Amino acid sequence: MTAADEVPLFGRDDVLRRLLDSLDDVENGGFAVGLNGEPGVGKSALLARVMEHAAAAGFAVLSASGSESESHLPYAGLHQLLRPVLAHVNLLPAQQRQSLLACFGMVENTDANRFFTSLAVLELLAESASEAPLLVCLDDLHWMDQPSVAALAFVARRIATERVVLLSTSRRPDPQLLGDDQAVTWIELRGLPDEAAHALLRSRAPDLSPGLHDRVIAQAGGNPLALVEFAKALSTSTYGWSELDDALPMTARLERAFAARADELEPAARAIVDVAALDDGDDFDQVLAAAAILSGAVVDRQDAQPAVELGLLTIAGATYTITHPLIGSALRQAMSHERREQGHGALATVLSVEPERAVWHRAGSVPGPDEPVAAELELAASEARRRGAHATALSWLERAAALSPDPLDQAARLLSAAEVGYELGRFAQVEKIKHQVTRMTLRPRDRSRLTWLTGAFHDGATSEPAAVSHLVDLARYATGEADIDLAMQLLFGAARRVWWRDPGEAVRREIVRAAREVPLPAEDPRVLAVLGLAESLELSAPVIEQLNRSAANGGGHADTAALLGIAAFCAGDFVRAESSLSTAIRDLRAEGRLSLLAEALSIRAWAEINLGVFDPARSADEGMRLSDETGQRVWAGTARIALALIDAVGGNWDPHHGLLAQAEQTALQLPNASSSLLAGAQLVRGLGELGADRPEQAYGELLRVFEPTDPACQRVQQVWTISYLAEAAIRTGRRDAARDLVGSVEEQAHGSSAVGTTIALEYSRAVLADDATAEDLFQRALAGPARRYPWHQARIQHAYGSWLRRQRRVTESRDPLRAARTAFGALGAKPWALRADQELRATGERGWRPTDNARAQLSPQEVQIAELVAQGLSNREIGQRLFLSHRTIGSHLYRIFPKLGVTSRQQLAGVLAGGSTVLKQTQSSD
Repeated sequence: MTAADEVPLFGRDDVLRRLLDSLDDVENGGFAVGLNGEPGVGKSALLARVMEHAAAAGFAVLSASGSESESHLPYAGLHQLLRPVLAHVNLLPAQQRQSLLACFGMVENTDANRFFTSLAVLELLAESASEAPLLVCLDDLHWMDQPSVAALAFVARRIATERVVLLSTSRRPDPQLLGDDQAVTWIELRGLPDEAAHALLRSRAPDLSPGLHDRVIAQAGGNPLALVEFAKALSTSTYGWSELDDALPMTARLERAFAARADELEPAARAIVDVAALDDGDDFDQVLAAAAILSGAVVDRQDAQPAVELGLLTIAGATYTITHPLIGSALRQAMSHERREQGHGALATVLSVEPERAVWHRAGSVPGPDEPVAAELELAASEARRRGAHATALSWLERAAALSPDPLDQAARLLSAAEVGYELGRFAQVEKIKHQVTRMTLRPRDRSRLTWLTGAFHDGATSEPAAVSHLVDLARYATGEADIDLAMQLLFGAARRVWWRDPGEAVRREIVRAAREVPLPAEDPRVLAVLGLAESLELSAPVIEQLNRSAANGGGHADTAALLGIAAFCAGDFVRAESSLSTAIRDLRAEGRLSLLAEALSIRAWAEINLGVFDPARSADEGMRLSDETGQRVWAGTARIALALIDAVGGNWDPHHGLLAQAEQTALQLPNASSSLLAGAQLVRGLGELGADRPEQAYGELLRVFEPTDPACQRVQQVWTISYLAEAAIRTGRRDAARDLVGSVEEQAHGSSAVGTTIALEYSRAVLADDATAEDLFQRALAGPARRYPWHQARIQHAYGSWLRRQRRVTESRDPLRAARTAFGALGAKPWALRADQELRATGERGWRPTDNARAQLSPQEVQIAELVAQGLSNREIGQRLFLSHRTIGSHLYRIFPKLGVTSRQQLAGVLAGGSTVLKQTQSSD
């Protein structure tokens, strides 16, 4: 029996039992649990009991506590947590090790990559759990610095296969740790029930009169800390409580009690606790040195003993903590402005060898505007951004703005803070700053920056013609200011809105004109991306021509490759799009830029689908998971639709497909009512119905993409959809109607040579032709670009063989039908393979049986891992690439081997090769 079992917490036995029972299940996989509730409700006490039990049960235990005064210091919480295991840092891959140590300032001249840092944390914790299960305890998560919380959020989403339990406390469920994927199970602690509250108060203050006892119960509201602290306050008359006092809010009562306790201290001890309340570290010698400056007298450790006895401080060797955060809050509230400034000044003097901490305290020590300190803060913010600590940079920039004597400098620093806030997704904060800056006098450069914020913040918010035109006007203004980068950002935002929902021909042409007014070469990737998004059909041919001329095409910086990939994708050149996006994906993965990586993966998934590559593990599955993790709803929806389409092609079609329903709901919730997502959803529904041999329903679903008044109408995706509509039309007797739609698409395509456009139109013309011209059109389609892509070639072969059989050319029909059946089977397109087989059976041929695909037994993530193993990558290399721990990779392989009937890594390549659907023409390393 442990102490946690012998001494129950008042009213918390059930929660404690639930937590302890959960620890016993850690061998089946890790998990994260959060305790949330108001201050003093008992979260920390429960955490302490679980830590005690875990240690007795053989767990390794790591812990860290958030601190309000330390919340601005990047990676302070992470350093506190990992300090006991940093000796193992040399076991990490070099990039991870260097990035983690850079966060802690333990190496010089190294930039911190926040995703390599997070992966390093995961690896260290997984390594710590290799010999014994690990309990990670995070107290007061709401006061932990944001870079640390972000790294721990990364870990929380990836411990399902590790022997790691992450237990945290917070005043509320923390969205940074909770995430959209429900990675953390939160348990809310409310006030104690009446019986437990009465029992606790009687145990701490047995001599209270019945009236005062009841009043304390009512004021405390079941809060255990309040009950305990009220009992302390009422044990002496110095706290001024009587039964005649008016009722006050509970938190005010608690803070008064804490501050009153500190009032009993002598000047030296009071200087110590005041400095400790302002400090952002835990080094007690630094506190003593600053307290000596504050009090103007020698101060030693003995002077702190009264504060320890009063329960204000806890000292352990060289370190200290404020006993409870409310004590620190009360102490800071009780100080005068002058006292706080003096305390910060003393700390700044002591911390002169730690520039970042020193400048923060120096900023707190000045009574008003101070340009040297503001400039120091601005410089420190730049350093914090370089290290990936964007939230810290935002706080420092706002403080720098507040200390700026010159209103022009103040506005510039506020705009810098707003730019960081935009990167962090803190839109309300950006709006607040923007509103403030709008009323200020600005330098010309800063007017342009404000313009950028105005356009960028609303990017994608609405595709109303007036809103898009406004962005174009802002871009023209930026061009006039010679701010080329800003102009192209604004135009890219305007063009992307066209993609999500068409604002009309006039607005599209306005975007194109404005882009051509920017003094940039015609082959500039930014220009091509804007033109591709704005006029995907009309400008397809010139965009492709410029892509052919672009020396940077297919390589270079990740951002450049991504823009080229977007331009090619919108123009229908899916081969080039796949190649450029693969380059971007490779570089973005190496840089750990997960948000852009998720976007690139989602777009590449659709480039692959349009080439007939139906492999969820290649792009779509990872794109969905990363989009969810980074909170990008549009790209998550895009990837979900791709996965639903892959299921439809494979015969796993359900009209109520869960992924498709989620994506459609996302589309309808967007301000745009995104026609792009809805058009993709209709393509999936049409393909699903074709595969289920319901052509009438398929035609109705696909036709919505072409109806101008339908929310799913999307001009560009009509090109992607037309061949499937033609297939449904032939099977339902709608040849003439489909021909009209093909003619409309041809007119819009303006003779584009794009691979995707050519394949779609050649197929459509052939299947819709009359008998006199069909033969020539089928031969032309078979000899065209479709011949390089098995899915498209098989569809033409299937249609051609079926036409030949209807022409009573039975013997001739068998070869194309056999080829189609074989290709469909290899691609995993079972419904299409079965239909080709039915056609062959109608010619008198028998004996074919579909074969199982080994890959079909694996989940998309398992396929991805197996393919990387087959390429010769180690578990650590795969883990770094997929942002998982190497032990998680090992767990996946433990399940993969028996599914495939293999016993070694060497055998995987041969097994996967037979079922791979990735085309050699489009395959590239990412």
